[in-house]
Amino acid sequence: MGSPWLTIIGIGEDGLASLSDASRKALREAETIFGGERHLALAGITDRGRAWPVPFDADIVLECRGRPTVVLASGDPFWHGVGGSLVGKLQAGEWVAHSAPSTFSLAAARLGWRLENVVCLGLHAAPFERLLPHLARDARIICLVRDGSAASDLARWLTDHGWGPSAMWTLSALGGPRESIAQHRAASYAGDSNDSLVAVALEATGAQGIARSSGLPDALFVHDGQLTKRPVRALALSALSPRPGERLWDVGAGSGSISIEWALCGGTAIAVEARGERAANIRSNAASFGLTHRITIIEGEAPGILSDLEAPDAVFIGGGLDADMFDAIWSRIAPGARLVAHAVTLETEALLSDLHQRHGGELMRLEIAQAEPLGRYRSWKAARPIVQWSVAR
Repeated sequence: MGSPWLTIIGIGEDGLASLSDASRKALREAETIFGGERHLALAGITDRGRAWPVPFDADIVLECRGRPTVVLASGDPFWHGVGGSLVGKLQAGEWVAHSAPSTFSLAAARLGWRLENVVCLGLHAAPFERLLPHLARDARIICLVRDGSAASDLARWLTDHGWGPSAMWTLSALGGPRESIAQHRAASYAGDSNDSLVAVALEATGAQGIARSSGLPDALFVHDGQLTKRPVRALALSALSPRPGERLWDVGAGSGSISIEWALCGGTAIAVEARGERAANIRSNAASFGLTHRITIIEGEAPGILSDLEAPDAVFIGGGLDADMFDAIWSRIAPGARLVAHAVTLETEALLSDLHQRHGGELMRLEIAQAEPLGRYRSWKAARPIVQWSVAR
């Protein structure tokens, strides 16, 4: 790795005791040592230490480029730590890392949990809604939180969302002389006087959680009527074929329901919506599902607003497609990208029929009826037919 100027060191609650010889050498030779105030105290650093600024800014480390520098972090710096943020700004050969056991590893070891079956989350700088996609009966979750006060807030949030019966462990100062572990129920958690709390472990009990199949209930979404209904949404997502890490353009996103279900599959979405009140609904829905970090909302008219967006792996057009919009989108997407378009008007249906003839793919007509009361009996009430065209570029 050449001669790296930066050493990233994971330090535990036992301080210098468990550091490797290489870590100790780097600390001795460093001109500047960055870390949180707790990390610097654990390593006994005084004159050469620089505490991280608030808000956090990794760029200050780059000011030391070329001079021996150390960054101290908790446990494993590459698991919800500073390591990834730093290395993303460096070239190969500029850095070396020495990790310690992560808080997740220590917590799982104390509780006897198989770490490969545990969801691990960093919630010290993220909303509790990030938990929502992971909460299910008997799910085991370990999350990093800011302090004891944040653990109390989390317990209230869990109770408000139907998970009050969940077993909840608060774990602080793991691996050090002040280590403390206590078990509670979320609904009866009365707080913890230990301000150094760094982790909460959950064994979820109570509500059902979010289903992982496509076509979530319509009632879960805030909307003004502009919503791809559940059965149609399930068919659209099947054709879109979401995969983790892929990007979706949701053009004319309405309530954002397609974007949300795509993001629940592990991808990211760009929801394009011209109307401000609908964009507000998308924001509300993304927040309620804990997906604000995966969904970008763009207010503006397609296709003009699309020119500056990163190219997608898939595109969904729920309505309003015309020849100009198709040409603009088709020219932007790469070979292999999927496009799914819906039509409810005869004019758009005719366009999809022509596009199907020219570009291939699959053309389907969807007719759905639901049973509703008719006097003392029941009858079928048909929804407007929808034509769906799906194609790979």
